[in-house]
Amino acid sequence: MYKYSKQFTPYLFLAPAAVILVLFFFVPFLESFLLSFQSYRNDIYNPQWVGLENYINLFHAPVFWKTLANTFIYLIGVVPLLVVLSLVIAILVNQKLRGIKIFRVMIYIPVIVSIVVAGIAWKWIYADSGILNYMLEKLFDISKIGWLTDPRFALYSVMAVTIWKGLGYYMVIYLAALTSVPKDLYEASDIDGANVLQKHLAVTVPHLMPTITLVSVISSISAMKVFVEIYVMTQGGPLNASKTIVYYIYQRAFENLDMGYASAAGVVLLVIVMIMSIINVKFFEQNKQPIA
Repeated sequence: MYKYSKQFTPYLFLAPAAVILVLFFFVPFLESFLLSFQSYRNDIYNPQWVGLENYINLFHAPVFWKTLANTFIYLIGVVPLLVVLSLVIAILVNQKLRGIKIFRVMIYIPVIVSIVVAGIAWKWIYADSGILNYMLEKLFDISKIGWLTDPRFALYSVMAVTIWKGLGYYMVIYLAALTSVPKDLYEASDIDGANVLQKHLAVTVPHLMPTITLVSVISSISAMKVFVEIYVMTQGGPLNASKTIVYYIYQRAFENLDMGYASAAGVVLLVIVMIMSIINVKFFEQNKQPIA
């Protein structure tokens, strides 16, 4: 009779997650990879095998490089602010002050608001006759700015919404990690005469480095695949100024019904996201200082 070995117990617990990962990641990725070598331009029901043609067309398309540049601008503009500002806010609201829980709730509220609702609300705020332009005109005598209609501002206006909505989420992650920082290290820093900034740089940041790595990776992936904000607020315009790679994939797949081309772009995006994630982890691991 077969005797159960305890060494298989961890694998039993991992099995459900492994099944979900295979069904909802590896299988769809394999399907997309195969689709990227086929063309649906002539007949959507009977695709033709075209080899690397989709990839060649993709890398020769100016719109693809434009959307890729917009995506990296989004990444560079959003991620550092989310990582740093959410940490600063977490440290501020971690103080033992009366009513501090109310501030935590207020900062977290944007997280639970639907991104579609938030996008529509901010679209009204950014409108030519919206409250933002009204306040700028009345308080600073600044003429109306096309926040979502001017190619110079459209992408950055959407980035601001992403930052506003994500701060509370990452703040909660940092708050949970701050509970693990030993209090006696802060007391030792006070005895040594360290100011507030020095205390957090010497104690808080080294202890929170794994959490900072996690936040960096999560926010980077989210920035690389941003879609809903673009779809609701700008539709990728004006003149492709706010179009990101995911929105470009959506247009080619579901508006132009060019599944092969869109799949090729999706494969390229996955490779970029994986490379960025590895760089993030390696960078923070190398700069993580041992804690005495």
